[in-house]
Order: sequence, then C-alpha cells, then structure tokens
Amino acid sequence: MRTRFILIQTSHAGNVGAAARAMKTMGFGDLVLVAPRWANVLRREETIQRASGALDVLANARIVETLDEALDGVTHLCATAMVPRDFGPPTRTPREHLEPLANGAEQHVAFLFGSERFGMRNEDVYRCNVALSIPTDPKFGSLNLGAAIQVIAYEWRLALGGYEVHDATAPVRAADAQAVAGMLDHWERSLVDIGFLDPEAPKKLMPRLQQLFNRAQPTQEEIHILRGIAKAMSDAARGGPKTPSPVREDPGL
Repeated sequence: MRTRFILIQTSHAGNVGAAARAMKTMGFGDLVLVAPRWANVLRREETIQRASGALDVLANARIVETLDEALDGVTHLCATAMVPRDFGPPTRTPREHLEPLANGAEQHVAFLFGSERFGMRNEDVYRCNVALSIPTDPKFGSLNLGAAIQVIAYEWRLALGGYEVHDATAPVRAADAQAVAGMLDHWERSLVDIGFLDPEAPKKLMPRLQQLFNRAQPTQEEIHILRGIAKAMSDAARGGPKTPSPVREDPGL
C-alpha cells in the first residue's frame, strides 16, 4: 500500500532526520512536512546527521504550508495521539488497527504526527479515521517524535508482511561422532598425563564427558580447540610425575 508520513509544525531539525532514518529502515520514503519551524530544515546539518544515511528520504521529502496539501490522495488517515479525547475517531493500538488495515482493500495510508511542543490539534485528529496510541507505561508515556515514528513504521511494516531476518553468522555443523570420539581419546590420555585420571580406576569420568559433549554438539573448529587444550595439558605435564593424584579424583565420578 502507498504510505506517507506527515509531520506537523516540527520544531527540532534533528527529529526530521530521525524520522527519515526510521522510515528508511522500514522501507518507506514518502515524507511530508507541514509548516516546519525551519524553512531549510531538510538541508540543516543536524537533520542530515540524524538521518544517518537516509538522504534519499530527505531529498524526496516535501514541505507544504497546510495539512490539506499534505493529504493529497490519502484515503486512510491515522492520527498518533497519546492524550485521550472525549470526541473524535476511535483509539486503537497500532497492532490492533494496522493488521486488518493491511489485509483489507488497497488504500493510500498516511500517519500524522503533531508538533513536539503542542502535540496534535483536536481539529486535525477529528479528520482522521483512527487515533493510534502506542501502549506505553501509563506513568511515563512520553515518546520522542523519532522514536514514535520508528514504532509506527515498524508496526506498519510488520502488518504488511515484514522483512526476512537473515542469520548474522554462517550456519555451523556439529562435528561427527568419529571426531568427537577422537577428541575424547586425546583428552583421556592428557587427563592421565596431568594426573587427573587414574587409568586403573577411571570410574565414570569418560562416559560423563562423552554425555557432556553429546549435549554440547561441538563443531569441528571446537574439536580442534579441545584437542589443542589436551595437547597443551600433556606438554605441560612432560617430565613431571605421572602418578595419578587421588585428591583430584571426584569419588562420585
């Protein structure tokens, strides 16, 4: 669906940049400013810095004098108002309202945000189909304009189907049973070398380690690390006594 974000009388240039960034991260690009405090707000340094690379959104943004101009072509208008009103459109949470909207008939949707200093005028809210209220802590519901836009943009993108999340790391495969067995054999010899394991009375130490590594499902790279540790233990024990120390052995093993 076509989507527009409309900011009324924005007073802080940084919030315009933050709005552009919030929109771009969710794949939206239609930004309209109604009578902002600064006529050159789209070119101000603070705006550009806070946009963090969303310069195409700023480049395509429009500045108009009236809300009527900003609403050109819009068929479904959503106010964002934290203060309840005794008259006007129904108040809904973003998720409650946006999911059915996304699954309904094609619309040109706009989200309307008021001034940081004064919020939204009643007459502007009355023009909307719904008042969206972000469910914040009742004791502290104040949201920065950029943060509010990010929440609404995220909820709308989620309702539209969202984006696929890609794993940040390459998939890993657990080492095969033969590699685990070889590593355990190496560890058994090293534990004997350092005097931790008595080969004459091994009890259940090695079966317990077998179960531990079965649960851990180490990768081949981790097997290499474990074998390197085993080698370091044996190297450190060279030339030292090889007699197992009974105080190191847990009787429960």
